[in-house]
Amino acid sequence: MPAKIPPASFYSAESLRPEGTIGLLMKRVMQSVLLQIDRRLAAHDLTHAQWLPLYRIARGGCDTMAALARDQSLDPGAMTRALDRLEAKGLVRRERSQQDRRVIKLELTDSGRAVSQQVPAVLAEVLNAHLAGFAESEWQMLNDLLHRMLANGEALRECSKDLAKDSE
Repeated sequence: MPAKIPPASFYSAESLRPEGTIGLLMKRVMQSVLLQIDRRLAAHDLTHAQWLPLYRIARGGCDTMAALARDQSLDPGAMTRALDRLEAKGLVRRERSQQDRRVIKLELTDSGRAVSQQVPAVLAEVLNAHLAGFAESEWQMLNDLLHRMLANGEALRECSKDLAKDSE
C-alpha cells in the first residue's frame, strides 16, 4: 500500500472565500464549457442531458441505462427520462439483450449515429476556445494536475469506504 500523502494546507476556515476556491472555479469553467456546447448543439436539437449520453453510446463507453447513469453520476430516473427523449427523437433504441433478457442494450439509430458524429468537433472547438492562450505545456500540466486531484478524490472515497467498514 502506498504511503499516505498528508493533505495540503492551502485553505483554512478563517481565510476561505468561496469565490477563490478551486472547486468553484472548476464548476464555473464547466458551466461555461457546457453552455457553449449546448449553444452549438442546439442546431441539432440536443441539450446537455441528451448529447452526452448520445456521445457516450457512440463512443462505445456505455451500452446500458445503468452504465450511462453511473458514468454521468445521475440517478436511473433522470437517465431514463433523457433516454426517453432521445428515443422519441429517433436517435436511440432499446433492445433486449440476447444473452441476458433482463438487460436492455442501447443502440444508436442511423439518425443517432449521424447526430453523434457532430458532437466531437463541437467539444474540441469549445474546449480549445477555453484554452486560448495556453501553451501546450500549460495544457498538459493542467491535465496532469486535474488527474492528480481526481486520484486524490478516489483515495478519499476509498478511505471513507474503509472507515465505514471498520465502524460496522
